[in-house]
Amino acid sequence: MTDQCRNHFRERMTILGELDAVSFLPWVRRHAAKLGLAQAIAHTSSERLEVDIAGPVELIDMMEIACLLGPIDVWVETIHRTPIDRGTG
Repeated sequence: MTDQCRNHFRERMTILGELDAVSFLPWVRRHAAKLGLAQAIAHTSSERLEVDIAGPVELIDMMEIACLLGPIDVWVETIHRTPIDRGTG
């Protein structure tokens, strides 16, 4: 159980591009759920989406790739990932 906790990370994923499609936000939620990642939307606009994601780093990596390939009706220009530190310790 300790290894499992150690392998879980919290990151803010900032997605930039042409995100005007109404379908993108539900798409992100569905894909995070399929990967078993916890997610919370922090900000959304037609050019920027910020989502807090928690789970194993390998699955967060998979989520990033999925968003880059994303639905056909959006254009993801870049994704920035920032670790979230809640100060636990």
